[in-house]
Amino acid sequence: MVVKEYVTYNQVHKLCKEAAPRILEEFQPQLMIAIGGGGYVPARILRSFLKQPGSTNIPIQAIGLSLYETLPSTHPSASNTPGDVEQPGTKVTRTQWLDLTSLGEMENLVGKRILIVDEVDDTRTTLEYAVKELEKDVEAARQKLGYQGEKTVFSIFVLHNKNKEKKGHLPEDMLNENRYLAARTVGDVWICYPWEATDIDAHDELANKQGAK
Repeated sequence: MVVKEYVTYNQVHKLCKEAAPRILEEFQPQLMIAIGGGGYVPARILRSFLKQPGSTNIPIQAIGLSLYETLPSTHPSASNTPGDVEQPGTKVTRTQWLDLTSLGEMENLVGKRILIVDEVDDTRTTLEYAVKELEKDVEAARQKLGYQGEKTVFSIFVLHNKNKEKKGHLPEDMLNENRYLAARTVGDVWICYPWEATDIDAHDELANKQGAK
């Protein structure tokens, strides 16, 4: 049976607020890249906490990656279509990539400190794909520019990291330099985020009941 944990908008807001000081101090991002759809809301909330007096907001770019697929289930629940449950797929599907109309040229990523934002680190497959593909884009841009100065530095922020064996892998230097931050580490449960709910009142009620246990 799938064990579910319900998360509210207020909880997401507080997790972003809690993480912001470390992100500002250690990552110092100049650009955020939100992985959709789950990374969009955390990135927007986080931007408010990262804004410094007298400075502009940190730009947010969006990329769309999909790994999950809906499979039949014998344990339907209030947050799923009866008889269906989402499970991790095996292949990352790219549904959207960087918006060059606002970014300008891909070369504008070179030498930047970039924070990748997603809601959950489950199998790590999606994060691995995002980092590898973005690094490829940056390296191609570096070669085009003949750029020999500062390298582009990627960091990652997720709301929840699932404490489980990962299928995907992140660069060793990213992990060794502590450029990965999860607001919370949880067990291998199905996390239900509020932006996935079709009935937010029912979702919040389930979250409140869960918290009262």
